[in-house]
Amino acid sequence: MERQPEESRPMSITDEQIAAYADWIGRETEATCVVAPESADLMAATLDRDDPAYAPGDPLPPMWSWMAFRPHARRSQLGPDGHPARGGFLPPVALPRRMFGGARFRYLAPLPVGEEIRRVSRIAGVEGKRGGSGVMVVVTVAQTYWVGGVARVEEEQDIIYREAAAPGNAPGAAPPAPPPEKPIPQTPWRAVWTPDTMTLFRYSALTFNAHRIHFDRPYAEGEEGYPGLVVHGPLTATLLAELCRDRAGRPLSAWSFRARAPLFDTGPITLTGTPTETGATLGAYDARGQLALSAEATFAD
Repeated sequence: MERQPEESRPMSITDEQIAAYADWIGRETEATCVVAPESADLMAATLDRDDPAYAPGDPLPPMWSWMAFRPHARRSQLGPDGHPARGGFLPPVALPRRMFGGARFRYLAPLPVGEEIRRVSRIAGVEGKRGGSGVMVVVTVAQTYWVGGVARVEEEQDIIYREAAAPGNAPGAAPPAPPPEKPIPQTPWRAVWTPDTMTLFRYSALTFNAHRIHFDRPYAEGEEGYPGLVVHGPLTATLLAELCRDRAGRPLSAWSFRARAPLFDTGPITLTGTPTETGATLGAYDARGQLALSAEATFAD
């Protein structure tokens, strides 16, 4: 889960503004790209895998599509945090923090390396919520990936916009007390990964993600008040998908994940998985045993 710096935007928004964002529902955009074999090899290297060199026509592993359709925002179109300016396809939600909430995938067939892929994106929903933590707006984007006129992958992702951080969580404030430590579940599938600056930088480069919280430590800690560099939510989800691929050895027909708390490069991350009748349940835990990201896998027959 990622947050943007507190910019000079309203601390909150009105119900009328939230209702106006609903006008974006139904908007579509499409793009085409080719995932080159070299790009797949670079992702394997970033994940420290021993995969054979990828060739045209090879199936792209689940979640590796995150390095496809990279944003093309020019340098002059980036904000001080590295995110592209708001507006355009996504509604210009006037809340200062943007977080990736999670995603749901349905795999009809693998995406191929080295062949043209067409992605059609549509704003599927805009929902405003008010609660004890303040106002949030959830924008759901539905995407379909096509190859040769045949749908291969269907995806929904949730982008969450929230109010500015409470004073106790703002940069320069005393850090809140950490949550109590919990035992990490003992599961049949288990791996420990310690994030490092090289992996975070490489993943940012592969996905063309200029958000500075992932690779600029003085900015992440001094400007946004984080305890360290923030691990990309999709990177954590990719590592869980890789755990599933290595341990189950079966292709996925569905995959979903939900970000629950941010992860940092301040300690090891434990990846867990438990097989079920139809797939597996998975989780990523920080060093204190807090669940930061949960995932569900369904295997193809």
